[in-house]
Amino acid sequence: MRELIQRMLTGDKRSCAKLITAVENNTEEAEKILGELHSYTGRAHVIGITGPPGAGKSTLTDKIAKALVDRGKKVGIIAIDPTSPYSGGSILGDRIRMQDLALNPSVFIRSMGTRGYLGGLSKYTKNALKILDAAGYDYIIIETVGVGQSEVDIVKTADTILMVMVPGLGDDIQSIKAGIMEIGDIFAINKSDLFGADRTATEVNMMLDLNGVMERRPPVLKVIASKNEGIDALVDEIDSHMDYLKSGGMLEERRRSNLKLEVVELIEAELRKIVFSYAAIDNRLETEVNKVLGKEKNLYEVRDEFLETIRN
Repeated sequence: MRELIQRMLTGDKRSCAKLITAVENNTEEAEKILGELHSYTGRAHVIGITGPPGAGKSTLTDKIAKALVDRGKKVGIIAIDPTSPYSGGSILGDRIRMQDLALNPSVFIRSMGTRGYLGGLSKYTKNALKILDAAGYDYIIIETVGVGQSEVDIVKTADTILMVMVPGLGDDIQSIKAGIMEIGDIFAINKSDLFGADRTATEVNMMLDLNGVMERRPPVLKVIASKNEGIDALVDEIDSHMDYLKSGGMLEERRRSNLKLEVVELIEAELRKIVFSYAAIDNRLETEVNKVLGKEKNLYEVRDEFLETIRN
């Protein structure tokens, strides 16, 4: 595994892919790999591209990546696709849409299924992100699945969040404003050659105005990804946002906050394993649940007894 890491650090894309597979499958080597790579991380600009289904996120991701490559940058792409609740499979169609990019030596594309993980991302998105960061990619784009009101996990991962909207959503904008509308750093009205683009941009601007005083008001840009129109201006805004974060120390604070959440999540995962391991002894959990059903105990008594026993 150490040899794979060394080859990846020198730019070998095949080694990078193998390492991502290792951490995505949650192998025993995963923690060792990520531990080895930690000192090489923290250099990439992480862009989260999110929005409702059908907004054209994949096409926009493709055009943004090409624009960045034209500027001499290396780009990693993590495209999240929904996993079927029936077969457990995923089409991973986003990679097909970016097929011409996949052959570019300055681009690495990885498709990941959600595997039932909620929030718009895959469970192992952060692991793949760290490997691409260590591999020296200047920008890492995470394209979420089509999201609704509450799938906002991307805010815990990305430095810059690009919210993609399209004309014709109508009242749907109102229904999602309390969720994903509040996390965007930049808003892109895609397919702006369609009827209603100006109205959609106006509605988004009005909602931003309702949010009150902001240190930096998120820009709202109209783009047509399929025709590559407005992409350069969008990339300029992405870079401008990073400059803004760095200038006020907000980048470090945002990343510190995200790291705190990640540490807590890791601790919770280990505690869950301990609890279930203990609960499996002599069917203790089932026994206690039966007592709750029989009104012999309440839930909080069972919780406290479990915790007390585990502590001892």
